Amino acid sequence: MIDLGRLRALHAISVYGSVNGAAAALGYTPSAISQQLNKLERETRTTLLERRGRGVVLTDAAQALADTAAEVLKLVEQAEIQLEEQRGQPVGKVALGAFPTACRGLLPPVVAELAAEHPALDVTVVEVDPPGAVTAVQRGDIDMAVVHDWQIAPLAMPDDLARESIGEDVADLLVPAGHRLAGRESVTAADLVHERWLCQPPGSICHDWLVQTVRTTGHEPVVSYLVSEYQTQLEFLRAGIGVALMPRLGRAPLPDDVVAVTLEPVPTRRLFTVWRERTSRRPAIKATADALRRVTTRVVDATSRGR
Repeated sequence: MIDLGRLRALHAISVYGSVNGAAAALGYTPSAISQQLNKLERETRTTLLERRGRGVVLTDAAQALADTAAEVLKLVEQAEIQLEEQRGQPVGKVALGAFPTACRGLLPPVVAELAAEHPALDVTVVEVDPPGAVTAVQRGDIDMAVVHDWQIAPLAMPDDLARESIGEDVADLLVPAGHRLAGRESVTAADLVHERWLCQPPGSICHDWLVQTVRTTGHEPVVSYLVSEYQTQLEFLRAGIGVALMPRLGRAPLPDDVVAVTLEPVPTRRLFTVWRERTSRRPAIKATADALRRVTTRVVDATSRGR
């Protein structure tokens, strides 16, 4: 009988394209993955990997076996779900992903509530941006994720994932206290055409939103400072450098030398939880989704009352 762990290793190589990628996804060393494949080759009397350049690729036979392994792993997952359903209690492991500000602003109370209410549930957390989170959920690297998008920069969602809206997060324009717009109640994109922006790097949803918003004025945004962390952006603003668009979720209190100004129309990002559709019956998934919904409602309500 073929060992399930070895099939899992082969499937991971098929999905991630390399031994190193499979090792990182499964939490093993590359050497351990290679050993699993060597044993599987002996079990099946089949060559599974062949050298190509500096890497390896699956043989045709290996790819066929990897496709079968994917179906086997789905059946195993379904069996685990059925057992959990019969227990009627959230048990086992739930790997939860979230983008940085959700990790900071939502997940600590979520994990604490789940630990108190469901001690048999083991929740782990990984910080990952929305596009990567969607891919990780679909692949099965994580069980559920908190993601976001903007209406003018929607996040692509595969058909095999379930999605639930859990709230909205408002963003403010932040400027140094001495900035020409600091005393304004509100501004529009047209007021910001020649400003030098602090923004996350290209490829991020926030960067895409900024580019598309400023382009509505017929101009390209001047993104002078590519900075991923919002706390670092605040330090630039404190020094009198640039302007930034910053969501309220997970945002630290603004220092006295940084001012929030309303941008019209108000930028709002939509918050969602996503998970694999076939795991929807898991009590653990339901409990985690419920906790995320409750906490997000409290947090969003609190942030909407002030800046």
